[in-house]
Amino acid sequence: MKIAYSPCPNDTFVFHAWAHGLVPGAPQLDVMYADINITNGLAARGEGPEVLKISYAALPWVLSEYALLPCGGALGRGCGPLVLSKEAADPASLAGKRVAVPSDRSTAYLLFRLWAAQNVPGGVGEIVIMPFHEIMPAVRDGKIDAGLVIHEARFTYPTYGLTLLTDLGNWWEADTGLPIPLGAIIARRSLDLQAISGWIRQSVEYAWAHPEASKEYVMAHAQEMDPEVAKAHIELYVNEFTANLGEDGYAAIEALLGRAAKEGLVPAFDMSLLRL
Repeated sequence: MKIAYSPCPNDTFVFHAWAHGLVPGAPQLDVMYADINITNGLAARGEGPEVLKISYAALPWVLSEYALLPCGGALGRGCGPLVLSKEAADPASLAGKRVAVPSDRSTAYLLFRLWAAQNVPGGVGEIVIMPFHEIMPAVRDGKIDAGLVIHEARFTYPTYGLTLLTDLGNWWEADTGLPIPLGAIIARRSLDLQAISGWIRQSVEYAWAHPEASKEYVMAHAQEMDPEVAKAHIELYVNEFTANLGEDGYAAIEALLGRAAKEGLVPAFDMSLLRL
């Protein structure tokens, strides 16, 4: 079975057991390691493998062909994207300004636009899509007015002389009480979705029961990441929602995509398609 997921520690930790033949009865995996922006595109074009990880923000474009699986993905708390500016400013100051984002089909982008709809009178100006690593230097150098950043930028932005305009994770959790939907696992609707979900759940449970077993595999794909950082990454993103989305997980997804559809940020879609 062909599958695509990222080389990030949370994905390699989750799928280690299945990828190494440690899940009884599961078919052998042919793994493609790819950034989520690549898998988003593959799924949207119908060119993806049978199973793949995409951003929850990309789901509305692919639900006719792919089903959301109730396990294996990433939802989290305390891990939201940040909006940064060169100088301390009020959110209203972004009205009509240029803001750089790493993708327009990401949860980070949807959160930013939903936050801006509430907090930036008249809305922001131009949205500029640029590679993630170029955003903070561009804000520092005055090429853009603000930037939307994710992941390790939470810890490094002060070194660029930037200030925090808002933490979108804190805003979302305060506004909804729900976790942030990040990465979804999807599979082609023509497959045995219950069986695939079961194999993924077994892989997750094996990873938790044997945390040392996946260490070599995780670090081989972690792009020179410090082992303690990789461990912290796993602990943050592999949680109760990875084993089972549950009602809170589905509520978070429905809240994010329902609000985004209402704002015209994603296509309108049948919300019932989110559940098997």
